[in-house]
Amino acid sequence: MEATLHHLPSSDRVVVRLPAWTPGSYLIRDYVRWLDSLTVHQAGRLLPVDRIDLAAWRFDCVPCQPLEIRYGIQATELTVRTCHADGDHAFLALAGVALRIEEERWSPHRLEVVLPPGWRSFVALPRDGEGWMARDYDQLVDSPVEAGPHPCHDFSVAGVPHRWVTWGDDLPGRDPEWLADVEKVCLACCRLMGEEGPPSPDPYLFVLHLLERGYGGLEHDQATVLQYGRRDLDRPEGRRRLLQLVAHEYLHRWNVKLLRPAELTPIDYDRAPLVPSLWFAEGVTSYVDQLLPVAAGCATEEELLDDLGSDLSRFLLTPGRRVQSLRQSSLEAWVKLYRADAHSADSQVSYYLKGAVLALVLDLHLRRHGSALSTVLKGLWRSHGRWRRGYREEDLIAAFAGQDPELAHLLPAWLESTEDPDLDGHLAEVGLKLVPDPSPQRSMGWQVEAEPHGTLRLRRVSRGGPAQEGGLAVADELIAIDGQRVRQLDDLAWLLDDGRLESEERLHGASRPLPVLFCRDGRVRTAMVRPGAPEPERWRLRIEPSAPADAAARRARWLSLEP
Repeated sequence: MEATLHHLPSSDRVVVRLPAWTPGSYLIRDYVRWLDSLTVHQAGRLLPVDRIDLAAWRFDCVPCQPLEIRYGIQATELTVRTCHADGDHAFLALAGVALRIEEERWSPHRLEVVLPPGWRSFVALPRDGEGWMARDYDQLVDSPVEAGPHPCHDFSVAGVPHRWVTWGDDLPGRDPEWLADVEKVCLACCRLMGEEGPPSPDPYLFVLHLLERGYGGLEHDQATVLQYGRRDLDRPEGRRRLLQLVAHEYLHRWNVKLLRPAELTPIDYDRAPLVPSLWFAEGVTSYVDQLLPVAAGCATEEELLDDLGSDLSRFLLTPGRRVQSLRQSSLEAWVKLYRADAHSADSQVSYYLKGAVLALVLDLHLRRHGSALSTVLKGLWRSHGRWRRGYREEDLIAAFAGQDPELAHLLPAWLESTEDPDLDGHLAEVGLKLVPDPSPQRSMGWQVEAEPHGTLRLRRVSRGGPAQEGGLAVADELIAIDGQRVRQLDDLAWLLDDGRLESEERLHGASRPLPVLFCRDGRVRTAMVRPGAPEPERWRLRIEPSAPADAAARRARWLSLEP
């Protein structure tokens, strides 16, 4: 893909830079790796260009004579934060395309897109003739571009025009109720923030990439880009999960884009700023996105309990929560969350996941005191979001403490601690209880995957678990356990069956370590591993029949997102 930047220089030296990351996705992506063949032309002359940094160039020129900066972009990676183009569509995350001219960041920028016959461009910017006009560079790179022969559907939210564009299928075309439900969820977002309608009267754009497999989203001021799997959409819960993704990204119009951490005000496109409050930006949004379809009348209480229970189960089955605090997870987002490996689950916890758990605890805690998380969100919107005034961590703590002074001490402790907050006690307030599904197998502290040709390999080894204590490591190939050859997961299930081992222990009078024959780096070795007690396979969220009579009423208010 070819790009051309036209510029009228006001000085004899120009410096241009390409961002290293895009707002909303906290990973240095080095977009420059997809850029090639940069040249600068003026009055028919090719100008010499010096590379002064990994993603920065400098050149001398004649002032007040038009410049053309030409370069290529490899649009080959299909995510919501990169660029992809083929014969069916094109998607541009403009942080990976648009060079920034130093000293021109706050100047107006005009965008033009040249397309094949029969294609249309979908851009969340004001029209300017055959192109679009951005008030400054920030608005330009915060405006994704989707192009292709796609169907486009118009609808409105509180009178504000919205568009829905799908690549991969026509979702509103085959689901007549889809846009009506999206509108309901969007209106629920508005009500949550204490508004009758969206935060801006400008048109808003939804772009959905409906793929064979995929999941994700990226928020923008006037748009969101979603990816979702067709197979997932066809599952019973698939439509609801996509509505939750819509709710998540739409709520980011308030919580992140306008109600923004001070560390992201303004955006530094060239480095990774430390943002200790990502737990609020993403965790609170992740918690509320499951409640919004319920509050909008698009999901039931039973469905919410299933979804919330799945998240709580993932949290309780993540041993890394005992290692990394929520505040550390936020600060280390750039180097850990988006760079997961086989050891990540044992050394870290997602600020999305634990942030959502903390948001649940905060919401239920505030309800004990006649308030709610929604009250805090509305207050922060009025004090900071409406004015694009960046908040700091101490502002968040003060906002929560304003509803209950005890949170001035509790909230910092929850953020810094690796201990779980009193989840059971808070759930009991609304008549709920987490119930474990015990595993039928003894715990070996590993996760095993079956490979072709009848081999089993360790995909994960829990920190401090039996396998690690016995000397096993990730990528070891299992050959035999207790003298029995293992080739498939069913072999492990039989050998580690709790009932079988319990009968053996009753017969012999004590538990014993099991010899594990394994291969590492081409060498066959033996480890002695003592199985641990069975651990829960998952946790389920259930209504507690013995809960106080008024718990159901409190639960109904909680599900409606009202205090």
